[in-house]
Parts: sequence; structure tokens; C-alpha cells
Amino acid sequence: MTPGTAVVVNLTEQSWTLHRSYGTYQVRGCAPDEPYALIPLSGTRAVMDLGDKRTLEVPISAREVAQDLCREINADAGEDSFFGVFVAQAEQPDVDELTEARQRLAVFYRSMVASADREWERSHSYLFIHDVQRRAARYLGLEKEWFYQARETSDCPGCGEKVRAGVAVCKTCGAILDRDKAAALGLAPLGVAPAAAHLPARLAGSGRPEQPAPRER
Repeated sequence: MTPGTAVVVNLTEQSWTLHRSYGTYQVRGCAPDEPYALIPLSGTRAVMDLGDKRTLEVPISAREVAQDLCREINADAGEDSFFGVFVAQAEQPDVDELTEARQRLAVFYRSMVASADREWERSHSYLFIHDVQRRAARYLGLEKEWFYQARETSDCPGCGEKVRAGVAVCKTCGAILDRDKAAALGLAPLGVAPAAAHLPARLAGSGRPEQPAPRER
């Protein structure tokens, strides 16, 4: 490790921004193809106000900065919480460090899942399940009834109802949202005119049979 630097290891995809009197720090989450993220930090100096217009510069080592950031992140959920962030002893964490950190993270996440299970049994409300509990279930690979994930939606051009991305036909009004996909599924013929494709048959004027003229009496 370069003298005067320290490395923070983040085992999760979660990112944090932390503000200190001596600077603002970004602790990034790991990318999908990364086993962990490495955040190198340098030492700095803080300025103490001694009064009477006197100040004192206090050196803060890189390791002290790293430990301070990790302490705040890991304590965010109360006593014994751990969010998978720690200070490595070298430029890269060794096997023992990673094993211990992953075990601590799994223990904490299991406690989060257990608390979500109790809350769900009591209330059956998604409103009382927080993001840390959902992240815990995802990290542990657990399928839970309360593990609700919001999906991206858009407005149907036919009726204005919310529909999920990738939907071929609106279930409310029958509007064809993806013509090729709908045709492949047998839900619409190929080459359907856009106007007719986006309206149900009962509303498409061009498809309405002509009514015979009333007879004269």
C-alpha cells in the first residue's frame, strides 16, 4: 500500500456519500461484475478553531479517515449492524478479511429478513418493509412475499392505464403496444394499421359494419 493511503472495501452494490468537516467522500458500490469495490483514500487535515482568531491544523491519517467512514456506514441501522464495508489491511483484502466480512454481512442481513418476516406476519403491508430488508433478501437469494420490487411502467396510449415495460397488448383497452411481439404471440396479425392496432374493435370506426337504412313506411 502506498504510504499515506488506505483502502475501503465495499461488498455490496450500495453507495454512500458522507460529509465531514474535512471533506466529502464517496463510497461506491460494486458493479455487477465485481466481487467487491475498492475505494482508496488519502490523509487530510482538519482545522480546529481555538478562539481569538487562532486555528490549529490537525493531521488526519488515511486510515483514520477510512475507519471513520466505515464506522458511520456500518452503524446506520443501530447496534450490531454491518453493511459490508471495512478497511483493508493492504491494497487488496485477503481471504480471511473477506470471509469474516461476508459472514458478518450475512448474519446482519438474516436478522433484517427475520424482522421483515415478523412485520409482514403482523401487518401484511409493504409500507413497513424498508429498503435494507429488501436488499438483505436479494443478497441472500430469498424469495419472500413481502419482497416487492417496483417495476418501470408507462402510460398506455389508448386508455392511459399504467402498463409494465415489455407488455405487448394492454389488458384494459386492447391497444397493441408492441406489434411484432403481439403478432408472434398470436394476439394480432402482422401488418395491422397503427390506428386500428391501437383501438379495440368496438371503438375502431373503420371496422364497424354499416347499418342498413331504415325502410320507408
